[in-house]
Amino acid sequence: MQPRAEDWPFGQLQDEAESLRKKFANFRTSLSRFFVAKQDLIDLMLVAAVAQEPLLLVGPPGTAKSDLVLKFKDALGLADDDYFEYMLTRFTEPSEIIGPIDINQLREGRYIRREQGKLPTARLAFLDEIFKSNSAILNILLTIINEKKFYQDGMPTPVRLRVLFAAANEVPEQGELAALKDRFVLKAESLSVQDAHFEALIDTGLQAEVYRGLNQKPWQEGHATLEDVLKANRYLTHLFGQRAKGEATDRARFFPPDVFREFQRLVKTLVREDRIFISDRKLVKLYKLFRVRSWLFTGGAVTRDDLRLLAYLGETHQEMTLLRDKVPKLLGIG
Repeated sequence: MQPRAEDWPFGQLQDEAESLRKKFANFRTSLSRFFVAKQDLIDLMLVAAVAQEPLLLVGPPGTAKSDLVLKFKDALGLADDDYFEYMLTRFTEPSEIIGPIDINQLREGRYIRREQGKLPTARLAFLDEIFKSNSAILNILLTIINEKKFYQDGMPTPVRLRVLFAAANEVPEQGELAALKDRFVLKAESLSVQDAHFEALIDTGLQAEVYRGLNQKPWQEGHATLEDVLKANRYLTHLFGQRAKGEATDRARFFPPDVFREFQRLVKTLVREDRIFISDRKLVKLYKLFRVRSWLFTGGAVTRDDLRLLAYLGETHQEMTLLRDKVPKLLGIG
């Protein structure tokens, strides 16, 4: 299986860039109408999707984690063949995720999986309770996330996966999960909204029951598609690699020195004062996420407001709570 070609030329993407930004702006605001106080999470999902970085949603049951992903997928108009979802447990077997062994091939001495309809053939995937999976599944996921491939008969085979969302009721602290947790640069809490939005929650929730009962999906408004997401990623990737006159780097062109110094200051503060673990790999991923967010929301250079993504670096419930309050205060943006 070969991954879908995404080789749009830079000139074409440059011509479409502003049109793509407008599509995404309409997508974000439209989708938020079907939720209560989830705009920040929808924005974060879009940033992660365009950056092609996995996003983890953390929160107790009944706080719209799955619903956010499903409506996000529907709003992109994704075909069933392009989507895969699964709830993981410690008993989940590799065949449930990457496909069962092909018996006919096995008789010929080849260890080939029938991957159609499983994770390797999806372009957007949602893995619920990802940290409850066993070591065999964790190893498979690490290879897919890191290298966009899995193994067929000992040979690396590319996967089509471009956008990965995962969910967990809580983030465990076991050491064996550290590598997988680190791949999720952004970990966002989906919290209960009933205290602050009781009436809106009842009204919106009841309307959601009506949509479900009548098999209606009004959030499928066609504002943006997965192809638009992939085009945006391709366009920004081209930008990252370009050099302006005088060989100016992307950082010199799109990350103002004062904002970059603030980025450095915040990272040092969080590491030294709060013992937040930020790997070298995560720093580079953060840079890319800042740039994607700045392009999506303003079309220009990174601002202090984009640095609010640092609030989503928490590895535990305590760290998530701490960063949710501390990062905006450090930035002075509330």
